[in-house]
Amino acid sequence: MSTTLPLDRRTLLRGVGLTALAIFGTSACASAVDEQKSEGSADATPVRGGTLKTAVTQDVVPANFLTNTAGATTVIGLAYESLIRYPHDELSPTPLLATSWELAPDGLSLTLQLRDDVTFHSGRPFTSADAEFSIRTYADPKWTAQLKSTAAAVTGFDTTDPHQIVLTFAHPLGNIFDLLDTVPILDSESIEQLATGEKFVGTGPFVLTSRTPNSSLIFERNEKYWVPERPYLDRVEVSIIPDSQALVNSLRANQVQAVTNINYRDAETLSKDGGHTTSNLEGAELQIYVGTNVQNPALADVRLRQAIAFALDRDRIIAEVFRGAGYPINVPWPKNSPAYDESLNSTFALDVDKARALVAEVGAIPSLPLTYQAGNPYYEATAQIVQANLADIGITVELDPVESAAFVKQLIGAQFQALWVTFHSWAQYIPSTLTVSAYPFNALKNASRYESPAYVAAADQAWQVADGTSDEAVEKYSGVSRELLDGLFLIEIGVVFNQIVSANSVHGIDWTKRSEILLTDTFLS
Repeated sequence: MSTTLPLDRRTLLRGVGLTALAIFGTSACASAVDEQKSEGSADATPVRGGTLKTAVTQDVVPANFLTNTAGATTVIGLAYESLIRYPHDELSPTPLLATSWELAPDGLSLTLQLRDDVTFHSGRPFTSADAEFSIRTYADPKWTAQLKSTAAAVTGFDTTDPHQIVLTFAHPLGNIFDLLDTVPILDSESIEQLATGEKFVGTGPFVLTSRTPNSSLIFERNEKYWVPERPYLDRVEVSIIPDSQALVNSLRANQVQAVTNINYRDAETLSKDGGHTTSNLEGAELQIYVGTNVQNPALADVRLRQAIAFALDRDRIIAEVFRGAGYPINVPWPKNSPAYDESLNSTFALDVDKARALVAEVGAIPSLPLTYQAGNPYYEATAQIVQANLADIGITVELDPVESAAFVKQLIGAQFQALWVTFHSWAQYIPSTLTVSAYPFNALKNASRYESPAYVAAADQAWQVADGTSDEAVEKYSGVSRELLDGLFLIEIGVVFNQIVSANSVHGIDWTKRSEILLTDTFLS
């Protein structure tokens, strides 16, 4: 595959953006997804200068830098770049630090041409050796990166040419571009300081110049950035505000101008005040779900998991908690995924009578803890509705709020006692990425401690189709979906759009498919 191949039936799902420049480029080059950016007022003209003040709920945790967790996504979005970037609405790679590529006919190697005008914040030129180092680092279990199995399947690197890299694979990788979209290009000279939180050196549009742990992150304009006239902003100040209500109050008081991760009801209210805009992060869909530890004696019986699936009032959760910014599902795929199948999403429609009958079959059920991240308004509200839904069918649930870092530790370490509520991601990518990568879904080792040779086989077969959007791949994804419904170790509630709320004076905010906020084209008026 190369970036200049014409479209055919097999590549139709990839859209028409294969050779287009994505978010980067000169002011005369429009992104395929410009209309999805957060724009403030439509008549604003880009201007240079100014400081954007924003806020997040969590600081970067250096040890979790490659796990796609909050805090790290802030730093990566501003200071780092990847080899390619997906647009919001397609699984069609567009150039970033790689300018073009060619996939071998057998799917076992990929040749990428790299930019020759890029430097790290330290001034050192970016070369193919840095691409190799970054992928190898991402594969290192030390960093617990979610796509590490795909990175580990890259078994050969030819970096003879500093502006070309040839990757060789252990087997065809239908999700190779997911990896290349995700892996930030890391600086080998400062990787030890990254691990301790002392330095974060990338090639991106902003340079991290100051960090006060759990208080603030300060970024300055990268004066040597390779995109002409970018970024527009001179400075970005990020405050760490753990309390959701304090975050909202800071936005209302104009102490900050853009935030994510606030209560959806607050976002809805702010969007009506005339001074703010709320944007759904299209293409970066999340999924809210109930997880189950299938090694728990009660939850080991799939009938109880089925009862829970029939008991959940998905429509209520999407409407009340997320203010309609999403839709109910039974399987994880958003509507723009090659794996989406509307018929499968009616498998576990709300049916209280059927749920009660299944509970009666199982017999006496002990009280089950339901764990979620404390201080998060939408996790708490979802957990409360789930608790009420399960009480209706005779299952007693005890709410178990835990601090965020402890929750992530339990998720990665498969340490939940019984049930949990959170978001998962990665379903917006090539579907095989979810089942070979994401902590909740990984067929070989997952947060539910679920084991199934049939699920492993289905996941591997889907992963090893060279073209992840082909008819052959879509057929394999159907098998994965059916395994997920049969095992039901994770019980989906719905697709949810993450949101960003910004003052109307802020224009051109963008994002990656991982909800990393991009401010390359952002300006103030």
